[in-house]
Amino acid sequence: MSDLPGELERFSASALAAYYRRQLASTLAANLAYRGAAAIWVLTSIISPLVFIVVWRSVAAGGSTGGYDAAQFVAYFLVMMVVDHLTFIWHMWEFEYRIRNGTFSPLLLRPVHPIHNDVCENLTYKLVGLVGILPAAVLLGLVFGADLSATTPRTVLAFLPALLLAMVLRFVLEWCVALAAFWLTKVSALNTVFFSLFTFLGGQFAPLSVLPAWAQTLAAWTPFPWTLAFPVEVLLGRRSGADLLLGYCVQLVWVVVALVALRLLWARATRRYSAVGA
Repeated sequence: MSDLPGELERFSASALAAYYRRQLASTLAANLAYRGAAAIWVLTSIISPLVFIVVWRSVAAGGSTGGYDAAQFVAYFLVMMVVDHLTFIWHMWEFEYRIRNGTFSPLLLRPVHPIHNDVCENLTYKLVGLVGILPAAVLLGLVFGADLSATTPRTVLAFLPALLLAMVLRFVLEWCVALAAFWLTKVSALNTVFFSLFTFLGGQFAPLSVLPAWAQTLAAWTPFPWTLAFPVEVLLGRRSGADLLLGYCVQLVWVVVALVALRLLWARATRRYSAVGA
């Protein structure tokens, strides 16, 4: 079985780059061919932020809550919608099917780690989905009067590394969760619990500043806010200076932890899979 950090032993850097070029082109063509399905996914990803905007605008009507007024809540959830789209992965929901139906076996026979195929699928889906997400964010921002006055070229530059680290962290973290399918017959309950924690502690349900102090402290010690709330707050100008640098460092630490966990879990998962297959 292929080992995540040991790709160069059987797959050179140039060969891996060529694989990415071909696979990105292939998965992009597939996403464009099924653009109707992609459009439906984009539409569903707009509904939740729209509901949150309506609810939290009403909560903050005539005042502010957790440091956000009505227009700032609109900006928060619209940026969150874009960040969620750019960090979202779905593989934890399909690993059970892959393993139960044997479709994972051909992926293990390839000289390249299966995670690279999922990276390509994920990136091209996000690229195609942006065609719908960005115009929707702009339109909703105009309709509901989003306050983006604190967003400047400086915050945009600070946002880019925060977003990149968030994308890597969420992808690796959820791939680790997906590997539970090697041990569990049904993983839907585990995925639901994980998604619920992610929504609440990641800042998707509400900005972390509106949560009780204990919940904010709990969230800060998990990887969840560093994949969603942190990049959103950076773009909105709510993180700067030492606080911004600390956030980058925490993201990097969690990325390293997730990669180490992935390597350990992958080694055990593939051994278990081959044993079951025998």
